Amino acid sequence: MTSVIDHQHVQPASSWWERQGDLIMQRPFNEWTFTHMNWLLPTERVARGPVHRPLPGRAGPLELTYDFDGRRLSLADLHRRTYTTAFVVLHRGELVHETYPGTFAGPRARFQLFSLSKSLTSMLVGIALAEGAIGSLTDRVVDYRPDFAGTAYEAATLADLLAMSSGVGDLEAWDVPGTDIKRFEEACLGRGSVVDVLRSARRTAEPGERFNYSTMDAQLIGWVLEAATGMSLAAYAADRLWRRLGADRDAYYWLSRSRPRTAIGGGSFNATARDVARLGLLMARDGVLDGEQLIPRDWVRRTGVRDVPGLAIGALGPSGYDHYGYANQWWTLDGGAFTGLGVHGQYLFVDPAADVVIVKCSAWPTEDDPDRDRETIAALRAITARLGRTSASLVA
Repeated sequence: MTSVIDHQHVQPASSWWERQGDLIMQRPFNEWTFTHMNWLLPTERVARGPVHRPLPGRAGPLELTYDFDGRRLSLADLHRRTYTTAFVVLHRGELVHETYPGTFAGPRARFQLFSLSKSLTSMLVGIALAEGAIGSLTDRVVDYRPDFAGTAYEAATLADLLAMSSGVGDLEAWDVPGTDIKRFEEACLGRGSVVDVLRSARRTAEPGERFNYSTMDAQLIGWVLEAATGMSLAAYAADRLWRRLGADRDAYYWLSRSRPRTAIGGGSFNATARDVARLGLLMARDGVLDGEQLIPRDWVRRTGVRDVPGLAIGALGPSGYDHYGYANQWWTLDGGAFTGLGVHGQYLFVDPAADVVIVKCSAWPTEDDPDRDRETIAALRAITARLGRTSASLVA
């Protein structure tokens, strides 16, 4: 999810309260706010379980360089140039590197993950399908949320939402007043109803016709999940996943200020970087943890699909970068890797073939930055290549 702010309504003489959305996302304030969202908004806890599973291995230095735009750069350069706040690397299930350049960061800090939350929501949908709480991906939104009958979402299926192809809403432009996403943003902060924003969203294409990145689609996936399971998103995530993960800390979702308060399934999950790495390890290992299938194998492998024309790498159009494709609420890359993404530089990068998981949390000055994204991916792939060569030499 992109940031929940309102640049356009800031007036020079307005109070801090009226300007808070703008202020908390700006540097240097965002290094604090991205680790303290529970101080700013209502939250719901995602409780960890009684069993803690420490990550095996021990973090050490990771000396390597990567090439970007004709320059050879180091990881220290990456962290400085892309405002890294937390950086965790797992290889073959073990912690091999960890650093927290952020002023307020550390192993126990819980980071605002923005749209990386969408990838977690997808994992939960896979569990709900396996349990039978959700019948099929061909089920329509209105099968679970009949209050969306007569809206632009009436004909959309869960598969359409997961592929960001509902046909509802226009290009997400967070700095343009009056767009669906701006109204969604304002409602999250208490100016209007989040439900009403989605119910009044406009149709711009037929379901399944084209990819259009949509936080509103992801929000509706979360509501379908809540309706299907009879549990809040936080309660379901805790019961089916977080309590079994061996997490270091409780996680949490922040909730909309508007009532009824709701978790933002497309962007309000907060957790430690190590615990986010544990989620990546699940995805790298086909959903298995210590011999237990927490997420269905077939569901995890849906993330590897690369042959849907409109979702293929380089085919996403104006709401996706050329080096990404899309599958099941994850961004796909050449070579079988995929990543969860959140604005301001949040990454959960998974390369199952190399058995590498990398978490990068950041505090970019802007929501999106194509150059910083390209540089980050170049660095992460350099790490994967280095560690992959290490694995190959051990096997040989």
